[in-house]
Amino acid sequence: MPLSTYEERRAWERLDRAELESRQLEKLNHLLAELRAAGGFYADKLADAPDNVASLAEFSNLPFTYKDELPAGESVDGHADGAVNRTYPLARYVRFHQTSGSRGRPMAVYDTQEDWEWWLEGWQYVLDAAGVESDDRAMLAFSFGPFVGFWSAFDALAARGVLTIPGGGMGSLTRLDLIRRSEANVLLSTPNYAMRLAEVAAEHQLPLAELPVEKIIVAGEPGGSVPAVRERIEQTWGARLFDHAGATEVGPWGYSEVAGGRREGRGVYVNESQFLAEFLSVETGQPAGEGELSHLVITTLGRAGAPVIRYRTGDLVRPAWSVEGDNNFVFLEGGVLSRADDMMIIRGVNVFPAAIDQILRGFPEVVEYRMTARKHGEMDELVVEVEDRLQDPRRIAEELQVRLGLTIDVRLAPAMSLPRSEGKSQRFVDLRNT
Repeated sequence: MPLSTYEERRAWERLDRAELESRQLEKLNHLLAELRAAGGFYADKLADAPDNVASLAEFSNLPFTYKDELPAGESVDGHADGAVNRTYPLARYVRFHQTSGSRGRPMAVYDTQEDWEWWLEGWQYVLDAAGVESDDRAMLAFSFGPFVGFWSAFDALAARGVLTIPGGGMGSLTRLDLIRRSEANVLLSTPNYAMRLAEVAAEHQLPLAELPVEKIIVAGEPGGSVPAVRERIEQTWGARLFDHAGATEVGPWGYSEVAGGRREGRGVYVNESQFLAEFLSVETGQPAGEGELSHLVITTLGRAGAPVIRYRTGDLVRPAWSVEGDNNFVFLEGGVLSRADDMMIIRGVNVFPAAIDQILRGFPEVVEYRMTARKHGEMDELVVEVEDRLQDPRRIAEELQVRLGLTIDVRLAPAMSLPRSEGKSQRFVDLRNT
């Protein structure tokens, strides 16, 4: 399947809501027919679904899919790897990946050749937003293990004609040197690792301004749409930052506003050409309204080999259907705000790690930090450790108290004592269930 053209992708973004939903339903019904014919997990799960879903309201009556239905590493109904939503016999698949395992055992995921082409199609929206062209040179600062994000980005860049430079198996200083030698002007990494590279550059008196990086595409964790994190990365690198959202079991579902757009840096669009998104109010469990804190539920529309239907992602977002500019896809203000199970209730106040991250990143002297949540009786308790060049955690505690209305225990950590990572950050340690 050839990739769509730039004009075809923009045409999808400009559809009015009624036409967009009509096309989504057409894709959905084609997918459901394929799954019924193949038998297995979804044929059983959706046995009571109508042969043709006539509306999104009717679609909302279908059962949810939960992550614990897609077990990790266990033998389930003949699937030795636990990949119960695999549609076809294993011989049809060409790609094996697994989730990062940051929240338990990794989950195995397989893709057919058609699925993989769908992955690359989704990535084109991400690359369009960042303005990546065929004459660019892209450095992927990842380990290149079985986590899908590295590989899908690599192949999507190559399909666009970009000189694509893998950074696996290297230390941070070596990666910085490779960026210099290869003249890479695009960097792909997690937000956390972009800041770690900047820290290593400062330790070795390497001026980042002398490196050719102009565009940074981040994913894997909240940060790219957190203003303080975004500003720190952009100012340190002298480059423009673009956020991206996805998951191994879902696909590349979110992308930034284009450079110069009205919503640049404010969040991500849901790629509604390839995904059907639903938003359920955290307060009521009913369909959410404009800007309401919501659970994100996603259905893949083009990944027949490993689909998820009405999948409870665990992400918390604020959807906006109001249109600003030329893109009519639903926009998520602030991107992925947090994971639902990361939310803490401290003395009756809902607190998200991303909110604390935003405040801490407003202190340029804070090099690294870690939050540890634990139970104190029936209440959540939070301790924040900071590596602070000023050696003054009191001013940070005061700012947290002013901004959040809470007294939080902020402690000084010795320099270089807190963990660094090239993948998802290890800044939030949740001990509440241990």
